[in-house]
Amino acid sequence: MTDARWHKSTKSGTNGGNCVEVADNLPGVVLVRDTKDRDGGTLTFGPAAWRAFVAEFSERP
Repeated sequence: MTDARWHKSTKSGTNGGNCVEVADNLPGVVLVRDTKDRDGGTLTFGPAAWRAFVAEFSERP
């Protein structure tokens, strides 16, 4: 996934705590990884699953 363009999630805090990065520029997949452990693994979501995940957590404070 060398073409992935990673960006910090807007839901990540600014205090250096629990942060994730998202790459949503690849066709058919959305990738998620831990900012503090970029080599520790990547979660892969299909676009519909990612939208459902984001919608669920967008409703929470």
